[in-house]
Amino acid sequence: MFVPIGMLVILGLLLAFAGFWCVLSLYGWTPLPFFNPGPRLFSTSSTEAKRAIVDLLSRHGLKERCQFDGDEIQRSIMLDGTIIVVVPEHVIEKLDGATSCIGLVTQKPVSAAREAADLLRASGFSAKVVFDVEPNDPMTFVVTNALRGSALQFGMRDRQMRPVGQINRPKSYSANEIET
Repeated sequence: MFVPIGMLVILGLLLAFAGFWCVLSLYGWTPLPFFNPGPRLFSTSSTEAKRAIVDLLSRHGLKERCQFDGDEIQRSIMLDGTIIVVVPEHVIEKLDGATSCIGLVTQKPVSAAREAADLLRASGFSAKVVFDVEPNDPMTFVVTNALRGSALQFGMRDRQMRPVGQINRPKSYSANEIET
């Protein structure tokens, strides 16, 4: 039986790609930009505490994907999208004591936060929209008594992240990119 060499090459490439995809999937990583529903953020008390928590999570199979540090906020992003952060006290004060967040991805964070606050108020809860938590970062927060010790965070998806060990800085946004 004659099988063209081109067919064998294509089949070999497909099998190699499928194997590569399986290995990446086993480690919680996908090469395609699938929908990102948003991260879950948990605050630690210090840089040392963040290192200890990241180490603990890694020992239990949840590896660190990358680090993403701003001027004041340090983030370790785990493979499942969980983010372990070190947040200064003045940020926690801006968020009325919230130390964790449910992150939601949207291209219009301000509008989405306002809609969420309106929905929460209509449901009988208090809700406050908070801007400018971190300079040059278009994240908008909703602080509400519907969540205990937590807030909602609305942010844009386009963040440039690099592997662990490289310095990551949030992108600076122009006034045209951030809706008001």
